Amino acid sequence: MRNLLAFLAKYNHWFVFILLEVICFVLLFRFNNFQGSVYFSSANAVAGKVYEYNSSVTTFFNMSQSNKKLSERNLILEQQVRALTQYIATHHGDSLAMEQCQKQALAGFKLIPAKVIQSTINREDNLITIDKGKADGIHEDMGVACGTGVVGVVYMASDHYSIVLPVINVNSNISVMIRKRGYFGFLHWKGTPSDIAYVDDVPRHARFALGDYVVTNGYSSIFPPGIMVGKILHVFNSSDGLSYRVQLRLSTDFGKLRHVCVIDNSALKDKALLLKAAQDSLKPRDTSKK
Repeated sequence: MRNLLAFLAKYNHWFVFILLEVICFVLLFRFNNFQGSVYFSSANAVAGKVYEYNSSVTTFFNMSQSNKKLSERNLILEQQVRALTQYIATHHGDSLAMEQCQKQALAGFKLIPAKVIQSTINREDNLITIDKGKADGIHEDMGVACGTGVVGVVYMASDHYSIVLPVINVNSNISVMIRKRGYFGFLHWKGTPSDIAYVDDVPRHARFALGDYVVTNGYSSIFPPGIMVGKILHVFNSSDGLSYRVQLRLSTDFGKLRHVCVIDNSALKDKALLLKAAQDSLKPRDTSKK
């Protein structure tokens, strides 16, 4: 103990110097926007590389199981495509109808594949890091989905990495609707568990049933309509009694999420801007100043 105290007394000026340097850097990067942005970009790039290497190692050891599941899923999808093609050809006399419908649904949308390199599911402010950024055409407010449904929205992007605000974040707010019913509301997550979320502001006159599916409604400039969100488990009254709160089981398993697609929303933004321009042109003009 005496030797330790002697060592600290001998080199106390170095410890004070290091402490003051740390305080200076904290103040510099926290209270100056330019230096803060430089720090974020550099730290994001370094952290992104570390997460990418970690994800690569994890993916390598899980590759055998993932390949098995992909093979099974491909077999099921091939059987479904074959059955649907035969059904359409039999009842409509047009074996190309299904292919044409798929092309129309995806017309105008560019999908940018990306890999999840870091994510959390047990916090209120969960975030997901993906390995694509501005250099790949990704920018803020782009929708993100996977093969099973909605994932979230791009919150921040650097040149080669992006941060996604997932559905399982208390700040997430996505407009959705009950499929085949047309009633819409807003998707929110209230905290753990990671597979349960809620749709608020569903009107009291809405008619739907447990087991109905909830999808995106396409009213925003982020997601096209019809992307799967989840399945209705329970229905509650809202706190003010004026609407319903619907409990969902999310279709996306965030604990196993590895691959996603970022949706290029250029077509959706053009549509939203055109609709806003039309609404503005129909507003009554103020003639009181004439």
